[in-house]
Amino acid sequence: MTPEGEDSQEGPPERVRIRVEEQSFSVEKTLLVESSEYFRALFRSGMRESTQEEIGLGELSAAGFLAMLQVLAGERPILGSEETFQAVECAAFLQVKPLAKYLIHSINSDNCILLYQAAAIFGLLDLFHCAALYIRDSYAELEEYLDCLSDDLLAYVETLLPSTFVAVGAHTPTFEFLEDLSRTICYLDEETNTWRTLSCLPLSASTFLAGMATMDNKIYIVGGVYGANKQVVESSFCYDADANAWSEFPSPHQLRYDVRLVGHEGYLYAIGGEYEKISLKSVERYDLASSTWTFVSDLPQPSTAAPCAQALGQIFVCLWQPLDTTVIYEYETQQDAWLPVTELKRHQSYGHCMVAHRDNLYIMRNGPYDDFLRCVIDCFNLRSRQWSALPGQFMNSKGALFTAIVRGDTIYTVNKMLTLLYSVEE
Repeated sequence: MTPEGEDSQEGPPERVRIRVEEQSFSVEKTLLVESSEYFRALFRSGMRESTQEEIGLGELSAAGFLAMLQVLAGERPILGSEETFQAVECAAFLQVKPLAKYLIHSINSDNCILLYQAAAIFGLLDLFHCAALYIRDSYAELEEYLDCLSDDLLAYVETLLPSTFVAVGAHTPTFEFLEDLSRTICYLDEETNTWRTLSCLPLSASTFLAGMATMDNKIYIVGGVYGANKQVVESSFCYDADANAWSEFPSPHQLRYDVRLVGHEGYLYAIGGEYEKISLKSVERYDLASSTWTFVSDLPQPSTAAPCAQALGQIFVCLWQPLDTTVIYEYETQQDAWLPVTELKRHQSYGHCMVAHRDNLYIMRNGPYDDFLRCVIDCFNLRSRQWSALPGQFMNSKGALFTAIVRGDTIYTVNKMLTLLYSVEE
């Protein structure tokens, strides 16, 4: 009940004017308190400025502050070089973690050096490290542009180890005395263009129809089956490359195989899958810090081995619907909801693999009449929300295209015979 004389509806949220350079922005105070440690401390300080209707930020640029507001509103602004530098300054001065995270997920070959330098100037350590890692991974392609870096910045990049491509075969548990090459995990030595042995799977591990993901220099394996009846392996496995050691961790509450596993910001997501010949739409999230699984929002429909990708810090999944339709959904972590993004209708053709590069999602789908040897690739841009098609068809010998992994501006694919690289040109 509402006390007499009071309105039954809450009034509009309290707003405050923020003056930056010559521009004035009207912003909800709660948004600033929730997103910025600077404003949180200011409004709770009891200082005179905390009660003023207008607050001036003479140290910042209007463009950087506007970029912050756009990110906090859920937009994905395209930032030029000057705006990028000003956004880094704003994220550091106002201590806005969502903006810093957006900048991290926006790192690419065009802005990585600028972001690295700006992060060093303003002390954004996470952005600094992530930009340095990107430069290290793309060192050969970027080397001619690194003269602008100071000696200490260049030295830090060179102390880092570049990421390495790892190939894991389809393996089911066997007796220890059997020689089974499918237990071997290999890594690509790019200096010699040779695949070398990294480790061997534990005897009880299965990668056949398992979900696999990498995060923080570790390989995670969930699910997998053995035997003709597809019995699910009840343990999950983690390989720590730094320690060169395997360990077990709990499996999801719902046993599943043919599951898609995604590593994202300290969590593993086990998406869909199958159990006892029944497709699943449930999704579970594993918290690496607490070693616990919890159910999150279900997929809109049951799905096995759903194509997934990460772009701009979000998880995207491809699902099939009747009448030749491939639908892309985005997982919104704060809302815990799968939100429809777009759909693609092509006759007798569905998306079987999806990779992300910058703000683009590339969907690899079968050619006409279930032709999996000649695939077609479509591209969806998350900012413009427009589809485009790559010209021609792409050979998919032994499913190589469906192994696609992106690093920098290069896409790596592999099959039993060869490793094939594609460059992304936009």
